[in-house]
Amino acid sequence: MIDGFNEIERIPGRANRLNLFRVRHRNFTQTPEMPIRVRISLRMNPTLTNPAELTPIQRHVACNNGTEPPFDNAYWNHKEPGIYVDVLSGEALFSSTAKFDSGTGWPSFVEPISHDEVVEVKDSSHGMIRIEVRSKTGDAHLGHVFDDGPPPTGLRYCINSASLRFVPKDALEAEGYGQYLSRFDS
Repeated sequence: MIDGFNEIERIPGRANRLNLFRVRHRNFTQTPEMPIRVRISLRMNPTLTNPAELTPIQRHVACNNGTEPPFDNAYWNHKEPGIYVDVLSGEALFSSTAKFDSGTGWPSFVEPISHDEVVEVKDSSHGMIRIEVRSKTGDAHLGHVFDDGPPPTGLRYCINSASLRFVPKDALEAEGYGQYLSRFDS
């Protein structure tokens, strides 16, 4: 039961951010067998940041698949040791140890911290075919991955700063990311 709903069922064939569901409410007074339709956000995780709390550029990029300007964003030239987390969910995505200067004006990484938290999706927008990168938990648009990166992976995860929040190495333990401190051992 979810907030008074007795039955909730996803209607097949809908794959957008707000999916269509059939819902039967326990207090539905008309024919109880007749399903009503409502839109329910898939972002039901209470740990997710409310998109209304984001800056306009963060909302544009993370929630609306936008792109921030190159060379005019928070982390394109950022060199401090630490990790980059999803601006919506707070899940760890990338480490400064995997960051490199690609010359593109966006933060670039050779690999994510965990492939389980980064989802790759075919993107055929803007007249080209690319691989979009999204966060699994927050469903934030992060950027794209290309096969022109340096060793050891040969990949370039070209990521929008607006989809990330940086956690400095010295704050990892205090912010609950202590398990990533070993990445910075010399």
